Amino acid sequence: MGASPCILAGPAGPLFAIHITPENAELRRQEGVLYLPPFAEEMNRCRRMASMLAHFLAERGFGVLILDLFGTGDSAGNFEDARWEGWRGDAEAAVLWMAAQGYRRISLVGPRLGACLALQTATAPGMNDLISRIVLWQPVTQGETFLNQFLRIRIAAGMSDAGDREKETVKALRRHLTEGAALEVAGYLLTPDIAAAIDELDIGNLALDCDRPLTWIELGSGTEPGPASQRIIERLCSGGIEVDARVLPGEPFWNIEETTLVPALWRETAAVLEGP
Repeated sequence: MGASPCILAGPAGPLFAIHITPENAELRRQEGVLYLPPFAEEMNRCRRMASMLAHFLAERGFGVLILDLFGTGDSAGNFEDARWEGWRGDAEAAVLWMAAQGYRRISLVGPRLGACLALQTATAPGMNDLISRIVLWQPVTQGETFLNQFLRIRIAAGMSDAGDREKETVKALRRHLTEGAALEVAGYLLTPDIAAAIDELDIGNLALDCDRPLTWIELGSGTEPGPASQRIIERLCSGGIEVDARVLPGEPFWNIEETTLVPALWRETAAVLEGP
């Protein structure tokens, strides 16, 4: 495969990305895939999966762009300088960059919070004729719940600290954010702006605004997504949104410190993108 580092012009500053394409020009499709990363440490834990997905798709003729959002990875800026609206702009800039490379159909793959970003990108002005499919990997369904879980990482770390540190709670940490104070969580400086934006995310509402076919893939031992996801999917189907829900066996690699791979996930994604 051909893997080329590139710099894109984002709304807040330069963005780093890796463009993976088939080395054999005869295999190349006019179809591209943009990978939108998840949040904070989940981004790092998903990097190997993103790379394996990209190379697997490139073997089948797709071009894949793996994007580092502003303030993350090798892109410009610090994490605390990022804003959710800016990340939306980063994703839109990446879609336009791929279109300029000659891709006529562009699909989005978004794991976890990247799934919400993918849905927002698909409904942004000017994206309608460029984006074809959206594949959601274990999507975050409610931003408020996700943010609570993220804050609990700080609380769990604090329990092991020595000294007379005041016991922290999610409620207390949220109050700090509401008062305008940033919080360090697992090495990331969480700002009130980012926290407020995440709080407002509701994947059901985002998907209802999207008129693209959605593939919703979760990992589990059953044959259907979890109850909360299932309720959202049923609501979307009732609203006329086409949702292809799938469940695959595999470990939650986005939560595991050691590099963990789920080959079935990139194979299933490839099958979806190669479909009619």
